[in-house]
Order: sequence, then structure tokens, then C-alpha cells
Amino acid sequence: MTKTINILGARSNNLKNVSVSIPKGKITVVTGISGSGKSSLIFDTLAAESQRLLNETYSSYVQQILPHYERPIVDKIVDLPVSIVIDQKKIGGNIRSTVGTATDIYTSLRLLYSRIAQPFIGYSMTYSFNNPAGMCPLCQGTGENLTFDLNQLLDFDRSLAEGAIRFPTFQPGGWRLTRYTESGYFDNHKKIKQFSPTELEKLLYDKGSKPPNASEKFPKTGYYTGVIDRIQKTVIEKNTKTYQKDIERVTKTIECPECQGSRVNSLVRSAKINHVSIADCVKMPIQELLSFLNTIENKHIDTILSDLKNRLETMVSVGLDYLTLARTTGTLSGGESQRLKMVKHLNSSLSDILYIFDEPSVGLHPEDIIGINRIFSSLKTKGNTVVLVDHDPDIIKLADVIIDLGPGAGVNGGKITFQGNFSKFLDADTLTANALTTKHELDSERKNYSEFYTLENVSAHNIKRQSAKLPKEAMTIVSGLAGSGKSTLIRTLFMEKYPEAITFDQTPIRGSNRSNVLTYLNIFDSIRQTYAKIAGKSTSLFTFNGAGACPECKGKGYIKYDLAYMGDVRQECEKCHGKRYNEEALSYRWNGYTIADFFQLTVAEAYPLMISLEVKEALLALIEVNLAYITLGQSLDTLSGGERQRLKIAAMLLKKDLKHSSILIFDEPSTGLHEHDIKSLLELLLKLKQMRKTIIVLEHNLSIISQADWIIDLGPRGGSNGGKIIFQGYPIDLLSNENSYTAKHLRKFLRK
Repeated sequence: MTKTINILGARSNNLKNVSVSIPKGKITVVTGISGSGKSSLIFDTLAAESQRLLNETYSSYVQQILPHYERPIVDKIVDLPVSIVIDQKKIGGNIRSTVGTATDIYTSLRLLYSRIAQPFIGYSMTYSFNNPAGMCPLCQGTGENLTFDLNQLLDFDRSLAEGAIRFPTFQPGGWRLTRYTESGYFDNHKKIKQFSPTELEKLLYDKGSKPPNASEKFPKTGYYTGVIDRIQKTVIEKNTKTYQKDIERVTKTIECPECQGSRVNSLVRSAKINHVSIADCVKMPIQELLSFLNTIENKHIDTILSDLKNRLETMVSVGLDYLTLARTTGTLSGGESQRLKMVKHLNSSLSDILYIFDEPSVGLHPEDIIGINRIFSSLKTKGNTVVLVDHDPDIIKLADVIIDLGPGAGVNGGKITFQGNFSKFLDADTLTANALTTKHELDSERKNYSEFYTLENVSAHNIKRQSAKLPKEAMTIVSGLAGSGKSTLIRTLFMEKYPEAITFDQTPIRGSNRSNVLTYLNIFDSIRQTYAKIAGKSTSLFTFNGAGACPECKGKGYIKYDLAYMGDVRQECEKCHGKRYNEEALSYRWNGYTIADFFQLTVAEAYPLMISLEVKEALLALIEVNLAYITLGQSLDTLSGGERQRLKIAAMLLKKDLKHSSILIFDEPSTGLHEHDIKSLLELLLKLKQMRKTIIVLEHNLSIISQADWIIDLGPRGGSNGGKIIFQGYPIDLLSNENSYTAKHLRKFLRK
């Protein structure tokens, strides 16, 4: 067996004919600033080719079902193993997808209960909440119900004739309201607050009746049903998207009162092991569930028990001990989703596999990273090759080999600037190496703050009766392990009290080949109007999605050829040569540039040409977040994770309500950012603070934490073992706190 994977002449995106060897059976960390070409090399070239070649081994019928991977622009890749990619994409899934089902832990748990639970109620599928035999009859196995907020649904100070029912089609003149005003059951001019309990019950909850005294306008074949029953059957059960916002307004989701969120029926809940039902198990944090399984002694189910414990111990090792099996996967963050995917692979017996991880440090505290580093080492020990694309110093230190790309980003990147071990890397003159060796200092000043935003004795989720204070016009960092309660404290409890705060969250940018930087920032219309004015034509002529599109490629810039089982091939459009526009649109110029030429300008090149204040402000925001090098027409689907994160920050800076809000909340803004980019982020946060804004940052990154004016640290760990404010105050005072994991790693960080 060969000892290396050899990539020869990689040229995808910004890669400059890159050739590199990746050692097998080792841990390789690929790093470099955002946009330097890491994803192009590892995901668009290495992973894509591995997945594409594997798919070719299947029949042409199966290949049509599998995901299609485009052939990367590379001379060749030699000795390429089968790869498994663990990315940051959220697992998603519907309400029936849980942590338990996604990891197969619930499947093993069902098997365990079907073997030894008392009384015996049936086999494994009986315990499934997706099976009619096992699901709760009230919530149909979802664990939750919608309940109507009557204060949102009804205006009690109005009558039916005045529009008391606050839902579309029930308004005066609406056809649906006649079912109530013409039923003969009500005085249409009587205020709802004057209705008797019987009348209100009839209005809202009647399950179906034929009105004896209905007017002639009441449908002759129609039945009367209450407002809530009608909305339930005509909108909610039909999953109608038209009134989705109205449904969200008039209802709230509550835990199912029948099964208490466990999703299973009373028969399933009656079967127990050591007085514990499967419904109890799914509501336990992972660590607690593991402790319960350790109390079971039965040699007949040793194999099942061993498998369960291994999977749960893996979840603990990746820092997910605070989750429950009942948690729906749609509520997990990208970092939590990624670690959950790890659990499935880490118990595999496969070896000689190429595992590729996309920024596994996302959403993790330095203490959590200790656990996932053990996982990577374990994969290597099993004979696998591990490739990690990451910026985190603690991940980089783990590497047997470091591959650094650069020297810059975009057109200034795409080259290998270093390949070797960690000790040699520290002496290298690259942006990554320099960032790792930069000395950091803590703000040792104890500023005298006179005004605070306060939370007093608040509770939600794992936060129980905690009080906090955050100084006004300062930067407060909220830190703590994953699941310790940071988001609950700030995104839930703080925002309930101070709803005027603007939040910058981790919602990913969705972008296609047809969306670019200008469209995302809503300034493309201004550019099109400039060209339209010069041409005396409609603005539609200057959009590649409209009248200006190249007739051959329909504005895509390329032609895609479907070669059936050989996969799709893209070729630059021969008519427009990738410019997307037709000849008429390209015949007009502004400042000497056609609309296609204009798209090829970088942000830095375009900024001095602009007259429009709106466009200048947008381009300046891009420059401030270190995106001066990207071209105006660059498609969003070609941006790296770090570039997308900075683009989101630029968009936030342009929000109109930013000027009017005094509180700005940033939820892990360092996500996807290189340490070099974090320096720019800190400069931006300082600028906002100088504008007399109160900055609140939920963060794990030690470079950012070290620059705080005030720190609130939660813990000590996550889930039921967290939720406590273990420190709040000046950063210099945190260092002496022996109970804080943040303090432990901050002391080490400042000593380096």
C-alpha cells in the first residue's frame, strides 16, 4: 500500500496549479486565511473526486439517485482512498428526527426494552414513536401540540360584525365569517368579552352541528364548526403555507400533556427496566442515561448494552453529554450537527478510510476541543487518514503534517505556503504561523461603569434563578462550554427584557450561481439603474436573469452537459465567453466598463469609482470586514465559510435600524474566521463600541475573549451540569477563578 495521496496540478477556483502529498494514516491539518483555497483543495478537489469515483462503481441507475459530483480541475490524483466527509451542514430533518434516531441510539434502546422490560408489551417496533402501536395518540408521536393563544386570535373588545376574529378570511366581508354571523348562534353586535362561557365554547370549539336557526345566507349543505376546529382542519392539518405567519402568531407550541414530550403512548410508558421507562430514558441528559445503563446487569443483552454504552460514551467525548435523545435534530446548531455525525462514524469498524472534517472546532470551547482531538487520534490509531480543515490553534497543534495555503485570499491565494510539522511551522513566515505566535494581552483595567443592563433571578432551560449585569457602552463577552447556557441567557432571557437589541446570529447565507455580492447587499439595482440611464433602456437589460441574459446559456455563463452515468460536465458558454450577458447589454459602457467588466472589478477597485452614497457605504462595509479582494460578480456559492461570515457582518453594518439600537448581540462571530481575520473583527467591534453601542458577544475564541471589557462565564459544563454564572466581572479577575474552564485556557493562552 502506498504511503501518500498525491494531488497533481489542482486548478479549481483560485488554486494555482497546486501539487501536494497527503500522508496516509496520519492527521493532516489544512489551514490558511478565509478564501485562501482550503475548501477548493480539500472539498472541491480531493473529496469531490473520491466521492465521484466511488459513485462510478455503481450501476448507472443507482448513480442517477446518488449526489452528483463535478469532475475537479486537476491533472490527476494518485492513490486516493474512499472518503467520508463530515461537514458543518445542519442535520435538519422533520419533527420526527431526533438525536436518538439520527445516531441509531434510540433503535438500540428499543431493542433493549423489547428484550428485558417488564411487563413484556411487544417487540422493538412497538417502542417506536413513528409506529401507530407505540405513538402517543394525542400528538401522533411528535411530542408536542399546538395550542391557540386566544388573546392573539380574538379581539375581545370587538363584536363578530366588527372583526373580532383576527385571522385571514374571518374579517368582515370575508366569506368564511358568514359561517358564524349567519349561523343564528350569536348576537353579531355583542362584544366577545360579553359572551357567556357557553357562547365562547360554541364559537371556538364546536366539533360540528347543523344550526337550527341559521339565516338564508348560511350554506344549505354546510355544517357549523368552531373557529379553532376550522383553522385546524383547513389550514394546520393541510400544512398550508399561505397563512404560516398568521398561524405562528395565534398559536404556540407546548409539550404534549399526554406523553410529556416522550412521544410514546401509555402502554410503552408502562414497560420498565429498574423502574425506568424508555420515555424516561429519552429525557435524560446523555451522561445521566449512561449512568442508568450501568445499573443494568443481564448477561443475555451484553451485546446490546455494550453497543449503547459505546455510542453514548462517544457523545460524551465530543462534548454532547448535555443533549437528550428526545431533542429534535432541527434545533441543533451546525457545530452540534457535525459532532453528532462524528458519533455515527467513530463507532465504525472500517479502516483505511479518508476522513475529512470541515472546521470541527466550530461552536466549541477549548475544553471541548480536548475531547474531539482524542477522537481524531482514535481514528488515526484505527489505521485511517484524517484531514482537518480548521483555523483553531489547538486543532493545528494536533497535526502530524500542516499544509498552509495563501499567501492571501481570492486571487492572492491558491498556493501552498508551507508543508511540514508543527514545530517548523511556528518558524514559518505565513499569516497563519504569525497569528499563532502573536502575543496577546488582557485588558487589566477595571473601568468604572455606572450604568448596567440587568437580569434578576431569571430562569429558562438549564438556567435556574440566575442574575447578571452587563455594563452599558462596553463589550461584554459571554463564555462557557457548549451547552452551558450562553444562548439561553442572552438570546432568550436578555432579549425578552430588552427586545430592542439587534442580533447577529449564525444563520447560514443561502446562495446560488445567480446570486452575488451585489444582489446580497441589495445594491445591484442601483448599478443597473446607472447603466440603464446611460443606455436609455430598461434596467432589465442589465440583469443576467432578465432581458440581458445571453440567449445561449440563459445567463449562467456556462453550458452543462448531462453525460448520464459519466456525470455532468460544465463548459464555458462559447457565445458570451462566461460573461452571462447578450451582445446588446455588452454594447454599453460606464467609465469605460461594460456591465460584465464591472462585475470583474474587486471591491477595492470599484470603491473609488462610485458616486452613489448607498453603493459606497456597502463597498466600504465590505472593505471593513476584509473583503476588499473579492470581485463584485463573485457568486455566493463560490465563497468560503469565512467569507460568507464576513459578508453577513457587512450586511449587518448596513442595517437601517443599527443606528437606532444601542445594543448589538453577536452570536459566535468568529465562526469560520482565521486568526488574522479576527483582528479585523475586533477592530470593527471597537469601532461600534466607540459609537456608544453596547456590544454583547457569545464566544469561545480566546483572542476575542482576551479583549473583553467585561466577562460573564457560564458552566461549569453543559446541560444539567451547566446553567450557572460562575463568574462575572473584569477579565483580569477571571484569571484567578479556579472553577472556570475559560479561565484555565485563558491563562495558558496568555502565557504562550
